[in-house]
Amino acid sequence: MSKQIRLTIGALATVVLVFAGLFQPQASSSQQSPRATTTSARNAALIAATSEVLKETSELRQLAILRPVQSSTQSRLEIERMLVKNLDEETTPAQMHAGEVTLKRLGLAPPDFQYRALMLRVLTEQVAGYYDPKTGEFHVADWIDLDGQRPVMAHELTHALQDQHFNLRRFERWPKGDSDAELAAHALIEGDATLAMALYVANNPLRALAFLKSLGATGMASPELDKAPRALRETLLFTYQEGINWTRSLYKQGGWERVSKAFTELPQSTEQILHPQKYFDHEAPVKVKLPDITNLLNSAAQSSEVSDQKSEFSRLAGSADGRGPRAGSPRGVLDSSALSAKREQLVSSSRSPEPARLKMGSVPPASAGGSSSQVGWKRLDYDVEGEWGFYLILDEFLKAPTESRRAAAGWGGDRFAVYEGPKGEVLFVSLSTWDTENDAREFFDAYVKRTQLRYPGATQLNSADPQTRNTEIETGNAKSFLTSTGRVTIELRGNRVAVIEGLPDRTDPGSLLRALW
Repeated sequence: MSKQIRLTIGALATVVLVFAGLFQPQASSSQQSPRATTTSARNAALIAATSEVLKETSELRQLAILRPVQSSTQSRLEIERMLVKNLDEETTPAQMHAGEVTLKRLGLAPPDFQYRALMLRVLTEQVAGYYDPKTGEFHVADWIDLDGQRPVMAHELTHALQDQHFNLRRFERWPKGDSDAELAAHALIEGDATLAMALYVANNPLRALAFLKSLGATGMASPELDKAPRALRETLLFTYQEGINWTRSLYKQGGWERVSKAFTELPQSTEQILHPQKYFDHEAPVKVKLPDITNLLNSAAQSSEVSDQKSEFSRLAGSADGRGPRAGSPRGVLDSSALSAKREQLVSSSRSPEPARLKMGSVPPASAGGSSSQVGWKRLDYDVEGEWGFYLILDEFLKAPTESRRAAAGWGGDRFAVYEGPKGEVLFVSLSTWDTENDAREFFDAYVKRTQLRYPGATQLNSADPQTRNTEIETGNAKSFLTSTGRVTIELRGNRVAVIEGLPDRTDPGSLLRALW
């Protein structure tokens, strides 16, 4: 998925959900036990434990300690403030909005979904401790038993060692529009730390028991995580669960030295995380370009508006000469004010450049009486789905993970864009390339099936239909459906697949497809 999911990774500390995914602890209904020690005594014990765990983790991970790591306990309120601060610093309101509408457009979140509120609830519910690269400090939750925190400490102190050797802050400034590669990089960071934690626990199995006991003592459950949209929930877990599997592949090939080398030879896609051999073979993703179709959408909207005005003018004129009734007036009586106003609108509209003369990417002039802010369509997002993103999009409706993973495999590269219209319409456009024509066909077929499952009442169009004739597509290589939220068109050409989902009425799909290809 796109940036709205990736940004949660930056705000995410080590969270209990990670270990729940690895160890599957059962949450207890018992209440939190009163703290038997003072805050100062607990901090003193934490400082000593940090030094001890850091030393062992350094030896285990084979990364020297370049400087001490400051540590402290934090209350739930302090951690909540940190989460709010990080999320607001890393995610703008515009990105939040883009994330929400994209997930809703693709059917990955309910209509009332609110990204920021949910993420804060999930992270606050799950956090156990975190390392802050901005300050170089480690903080641990003060409501969890310190002895049970040692696996968390090993994980987070691995991040501290990574930061000292590889500079984690560089991952905070990831280029826009490359979220799939960003997610892959975070899979390296978290997979490394999770493997180190697993080996730390393996050195003394009693540590795992102490950790699970500490979780049970706090009554930790995950109702907010459980309620989160699947795409968000599984992507939060991706960096840990798929990350540790990928890191193990590196570790088996060349030990920790090979893992460390990956910080200078970053994985370039989630495909490389899901298929480690593609990373070893240096199979880089294809860079796909997608033109900005804002102009086409606005031109179509403008043409539609002019057409509606002409129809209304004809209706009024027909009423004037007795050929048709005017609502609210006797037959044949001319409503001169309405007719004059409509004529002026048409004259003003005719002064605008023809839609075909507008250049791709330009903003067309506002219609008469309006302003540029009323033109309408704007692009909200421009990013890469990647193999993982396509898997989530498909399986949300196929509900067959093996089938969805097979259809998403063979991904070669993609680019998608999301547009929002003046009335809240949302359009998703994607162009993807695949390793082989068979891979492309498999994805095409899966996306068609997904569409049929998502819109069971949709009308499937065919090439003989006037509404699809302009697409100039071969039978069997394209499918088009009329749904309650706009047209969906999927087209296959060789090893590439184009998807248009949410196309508004009166917008020619053929023009859009020709622009995409």
